[in-house]
Amino acid sequence: MIRSTLALCFLLAIWLAGAALGLGERLGAKECEDLGFTGLALCSDCNTLAEYVKDEELVSDCRKCCSEDSDDSISKVIFSSAILEVCMRKLVFYPEVVAFIEEEKDEFPYVKVQYAYASPPKLIMLDGEGNQKEIIRIDNWKREHIRQFLKEKVKPGVSAS
Repeated sequence: MIRSTLALCFLLAIWLAGAALGLGERLGAKECEDLGFTGLALCSDCNTLAEYVKDEELVSDCRKCCSEDSDDSISKVIFSSAILEVCMRKLVFYPEVVAFIEEEKDEFPYVKVQYAYASPPKLIMLDGEGNQKEIIRIDNWKREHIRQFLKEKVKPGVSAS
């Protein structure tokens, strides 16, 4: 009886410690999309995000929405092209996206800007055949983060891996 009580207390302590550290906590697809993490599929992408965005809460949310990298997966998923989609009427609310489009977009000929009514700013990542592979919300991204992300993740002529 004492053994089973001690074992139960031990398991409860481990579970509480994991909950306190946020280990194992996962959000659903809708919650992740609302946070803007629909396209960050691999947890290694969250590590890359942490290098550029020094916001612990944002990185924590990313880790709650990611999938663990498998041993045989390539840690860097690469795409052939991308579409930056945004609502033209909402652009006034996203000055960093506007700055990227106006001042930096020409550096990325493989990124097309597409205006869609009521669409929040997002990157639609495409494979070599032009098929949509991932969607990444960029509502709160700074333009330098958009630029760096595209430099790392989009390589023209490469199939999505």
